[in-house]
Amino acid sequence: MSQRTSHEPTEYAERVLDLVERIPPGRVMAYGDIAEYLGEGGPRQVGRVMALWGGAVPWWRVIRSDGSLPPSHAREARPRYVAEGTPLRGDRVDIRRARWDGV
Repeated sequence: MSQRTSHEPTEYAERVLDLVERIPPGRVMAYGDIAEYLGEGGPRQVGRVMALWGGAVPWWRVIRSDGSLPPSHAREARPRYVAEGTPLRGDRVDIRRARWDGV
């Protein structure tokens, strides 16, 4: 498999980013949820897409399956969760209440 040298998102990346843009305010999806919804890739592939191109979409709505964000993003994400009314449990998103199923 060859590496893409272009800075443009792949078709897979475009699908990930389109889905992230559709996550409603106050709701979240885990990296694995996104891969499962799309029927391809896995949490790491979704994470890579978000690392490369996620700044242009509501990145704070994509979290780990335990409700946490990478520590480097937690400080910036928390005010967004509060503003959107995202259910929280301590420092994490209450994923059982906030998870969006894509419908």
